[in-house]
This record gives sequence, structure tokens and C-alpha cells, in this order.
Amino acid sequence: MNRRNFAITMALTPFATTLVHAATQLVEGQDYALLKPPMPVAVPGKIEVIEFFGYWCPHCNAFEPKLEAWVKTLPRDVTFRRIPVAWQDGHVPFQRLFYALEAMGVSNDIQPKVFKAFHEQHLRFGSDADIATLATAIGVDKTKLTAELKAFSVDSKVRTANQQTKGYQIEGVPSLAVNGSYVTSPEMAKGETQALNVVDALIQKARTQR
Repeated sequence: MNRRNFAITMALTPFATTLVHAATQLVEGQDYALLKPPMPVAVPGKIEVIEFFGYWCPHCNAFEPKLEAWVKTLPRDVTFRRIPVAWQDGHVPFQRLFYALEAMGVSNDIQPKVFKAFHEQHLRFGSDADIATLATAIGVDKTKLTAELKAFSVDSKVRTANQQTKGYQIEGVPSLAVNGSYVTSPEMAKGETQALNVVDALIQKARTQR
């Protein structure tokens, strides 16, 4: 190990030690739930974090700014993705919207605008006119959005999202799953920041179990 790498390692050691300590302090059933059986991850070799959410959910809207900032700090061995949840028929159009935007290649960048459209601008999402208004508000092409909302691939992704929601035993949103094995949430962790701290510790736990 050269001098530069040694210096970096020494600088990171206290932080890494803190994460290991935090991971050992977590209490199953209190800080997180253990999935039995575990779910497969989308990218083998990576530690996967999934947010289960809904555009319709006020708690997800409140959580979004902290989550967005946290995602930007994730190390390279961690992947992040979202799965939209529907508890009732009225939530399904929001699932379709997420996957339509994903197909357009803009879902991650546009998340804050979509939440703002529904929770601050109180836009509706039912008719073609509503879709056109929403497209303008979030800055996407309304013709492309309308086409993607009707795509068969979106139907398939919605079905998969519903299966994964069931497989991960999600009972509320927002919830965060780590590496197909653990699930936590702001409600379980007693706060948004606390939930992200738990996820950080679970990432370290998953890393040491490789």
C-alpha cells in the first residue's frame, strides 16, 4: 500500500468503525424487519436499496428531499431504485406515471417536480387534459407521455411492482429495502433521518456478509 492509500485508509477507518458499530447495534423487529425468504436483487454483486413509495403519498412527498440528498452520497457498490406502490385502484395511475416517465428516461431527475405537481399545485390525473397539464408542469412532452402511459410495457411493470410489494411484505410507504433482506421505514425508525441512518448501517451489514 502506498503512502497516499494508507493515508486515505486511516482517514476512513473511524467512519468505517462507526458504521460497523451502528450495524451491530440495530435491533431486528425494532429498527428493521428481516425478510424470510430474501428477495433477489436486480444487479448481482451490488448492494441494492429500494424505496417503495407513491406519488399520492404525503409522507413520501415530505421524505423526498432528504432521500434525494442521501442517494447522491451512495458509494459505488450500492444501487438505488424505486418501486411505486398501489393500495387501491386510484393509486394505479400513479404507478403507470412513474413507469411512463422511466421509459422516457426522466423519472429520477423529475421526481421533485412530480411530487410538487400533486402536493403543492394540486393537479389532477384523470383525463387527457389533466395529463397535458401535468406534462407542462413537470416539463415533459405531453404526446410522448400520453403514448407511454398506454404502453403494454407499463402494464407489465405495474404487475411486477405489485408482486414485489407483496414479496417484500410492504405494509406502508415510504419504506426502504436493503439487499433483498431487510426493510425499514421512517415510521419504524422513528424519523426520516433515523431511517436513512438505519439503511446506512444495513448497507454495511450486507457488505460484511458477502
